[in-house]
Formats: sequence, C-alpha cells, structure tokens
Amino acid sequence: MKNKKLTRRDFLKISGLTLGGSILTCLGLNSLASRSLEDETAKLETTEFAFGEKNDKSLLIAYATYAGSTMEVASAIGEELGARGYRVDVKPITKTLQVDGYQAVIIGSAVQYGEWLPEAVDFVKTNQQSLEKARVALFSVHIQNLEDDPTSRAARLAYLDGVRPFVQAEAEVFFAGRFDKRGAALLLPKLIAWIMPDMDLRDWTKIRAWAQTILA
Repeated sequence: MKNKKLTRRDFLKISGLTLGGSILTCLGLNSLASRSLEDETAKLETTEFAFGEKNDKSLLIAYATYAGSTMEVASAIGEELGARGYRVDVKPITKTLQVDGYQAVIIGSAVQYGEWLPEAVDFVKTNQQSLEKARVALFSVHIQNLEDDPTSRAARLAYLDGVRPFVQAEAEVFFAGRFDKRGAALLLPKLIAWIMPDMDLRDWTKIRAWAQTILA
C-alpha cells in the first residue's frame, strides 16, 4: 500500500486537533489546580499572641506577613522573650496598632519585591515619634538572597532602606523564610503554583537564639 501524502488541509486539521486537545488539557488542569488551591488563596487569618507575666518590662512585636511565615517567626521570638521575663504582645500590623506604653518594640516584615510590605513601612512612618521613646529592633523574613556573597548581603541590607530613615534600631536581623503553596498561589499562575514544592528554610535555632540575646 502506498503511503498517503499529507496535504496542507490534513496538516492544519491535525494541528488544530492537537492544539485544541492541549488547550482542553491545560484548562482542565488549571481548573483542578484552582480548586486545589482554594484554601491557600483564602484571606489569611492573622493572630495575636501574648507571652510572659504582666510587669514593667512590656514589649510589642508588630509583624506584617504575606503568607503566614513571618507571623510564626514573630510568635517564636515572643515566646523566647516571654521566658526571659518580658510581658510580650505579638500583634499583626494594622492602621490602629499603637506602640505607646511599650518599653521596647520589635518590628518584623516579610519581604516582597525587595522591600518590606507596605503596611510595615507605613507603620514605622506613622509611629516614628513614639518609636523614638522605645528600644527598637527589626527583622526581615524572605526566601531569597540567602548566601554570604556580596550581592546577597547587599540585597538583604536593602530590604530596610524604606524604614531606616524613620527609626533608630539597635539591631537588625534577616531570617530565611518559607515558600509554600499559599505563597506560590498568591504570586504565580495557578497551574505553576499547584506543582511547586514546599520549601521551609527557617532556622528555628537561629531565630530563638536571636530572641534570647536581643535587647539584653
């Protein structure tokens, strides 16, 4: 039997069917990915924590989180400081959060696009005068620029460029963060986020060690 010659019409027909099948497959997978990520894209519930007994050593940890990782870091820091004798309030940054009445304030933020989250920067600016009366420390949480090379160090220092003019902090620290399905779903197309692996690079020993020595 002779091989049948593939005409241009046949080629276009096959190409169209192949493309159509690919589109339907992608649409189906994207729909499945969207359903699977519904919980991750729901509004994040931020939480307040309290550690230690009431006393004159009151401390506020104000945090801005994007996907929840910074909130958990703030809680761990608060737990350690509570064990050191501080009365610690760990609270998410909001427009109504006040720093008056606290002897010390630790402010932490996730990093997005190379800088602190906007609400954290605004919080520092709004409370600039009150922060001048308290001891202040700052921490940043991010999944990138983790190496000890000059480029990574410069990038980490730049995270705080937006707040340094408005606050005199006695300590700054950077912690490696976490990138999970929630973070991926908020930043990436759903189909890509669905197949992204979770990465938790937080060093809890380092985080708690910093909390054991800060504001000594």
